[in-house]
Amino acid sequence: MKAKKSFGQNWLKDQYALDTIVQSADISKSDTILEVGPGLGYLTEKLLSTGARVIAVESDKDLIYPLKQKFLSDQNIRIVISDILKFNLKEIPVNYKVVANIPYYLTSNLIRMFLDSENKPHTMVLLVQKEVAQRIIAGPGQMSVLAFSVQYYAQAELVADVSRELFEPVPNVDSSIVRFVIRDKPRFDADSKQLFRIVKAGFSNKRKMLKNSLSSALRIDQVAIVDVLDKCQISQNSRAQELDFEQWHGLYLQIRPMLK
Repeated sequence: MKAKKSFGQNWLKDQYALDTIVQSADISKSDTILEVGPGLGYLTEKLLSTGARVIAVESDKDLIYPLKQKFLSDQNIRIVISDILKFNLKEIPVNYKVVANIPYYLTSNLIRMFLDSENKPHTMVLLVQKEVAQRIIAGPGQMSVLAFSVQYYAQAELVADVSRELFEPVPNVDSSIVRFVIRDKPRFDADSKQLFRIVKAGFSNKRKMLKNSLSSALRIDQVAIVDVLDKCQISQNSRAQELDFEQWHGLYLQIRPMLK
């Protein structure tokens, strides 16, 4: 089968890299694994070898028949034709794990979908673009909305880098394996809709100081925002990427009552 650019398909065949992905997920026979975009089934084979139940969700209809033929005799796999962003996660048993080599163009939306879901996974091991992996694990000074979103709900760590030369066809960038362990509770209690409205406002213009971004995006008088920053012991010259979670929590508590 020839990879399709429209589906962001790049097959990873390297056995060591595939083994690293599977080992990072710490899979037992009692686990249910959700694989996004099984492609030609190279990673799927490794997942099934653990004895776990695998639900493989593939959006490319042309790959369904080859996948079903390849795993015809295996009772532990369910192959589903679906756009993963439209897939009903409530169908999957709780504490499932997500293990996948995902298309680059889906990364942010896919991670957000899992973290926002009522049925969140226990663990995710994803092969993503190396640059995105660095953004995901970034700390204060280099934070982004993506980093905040992930780290608010999960602990994320870089497992290993994977050279572009190990893929077919060869993509333009290197990749990284990232492991996410979902927290029992988010970093702090908050109305997620209002919290992320504030966070996105803070990051709405990286060139601006935080006071300007919050004031313009939330339509709150800058004098009031400066007062909030003072109460939270945050410098008026700060930018969103410099804040830690404790500071964001303080901002949330102060700003939420001001939102219209």
